[in-house]
Amino acid sequence: MEKRPRCPRPPGVPRWVAMFHQPSRNSWTVAAESPHREPVLYAVGDMTQTVRARGEEATIALWGPKGDAWHLHDAPAAAPSPAPAASSAAAADGPAGPAVLAERMTDRRHQVLMAGLSKAGLYDLGPEDGEAVRVLADRLDEPTVRRVAHWLSVAGGQQ
Repeated sequence: MEKRPRCPRPPGVPRWVAMFHQPSRNSWTVAAESPHREPVLYAVGDMTQTVRARGEEATIALWGPKGDAWHLHDAPAAAPSPAPAASSAAAADGPAGPAVLAERMTDRRHQVLMAGLSKAGLYDLGPEDGEAVRVLADRLDEPTVRRVAHWLSVAGGQQ
């Protein structure tokens, strides 16, 4: 089992700070900070998706206030998600083919659903969750996906 690298405490007055570990530099970088927890968690969700899209592992530390002092909170676990398979039909049709457009629209619906889930407070999804989102993105049309994402955003705002 791989041991998590030790994250240094951020400088300054306690606030919400998300830090990402960069294995290539063996260092921690402040990725988001705010006096409020929600924007930092939202940023963590977006950044985790980006890091995973690059095929890298996301190691996150979430610092925040506890009383008047710094406290290292549990960050969402960064379980690896399966990489989407490249479409051979899209490559066969060329850059302007219908398969490329269909794949692009599915990717867009997937992004909209993931953004809605992040706004609802679900920042780190497991492989089964990722597959469920992909199935929804494949089967739902754009207006329906936007409606579902809106519901998730509203639900996230009522926490």
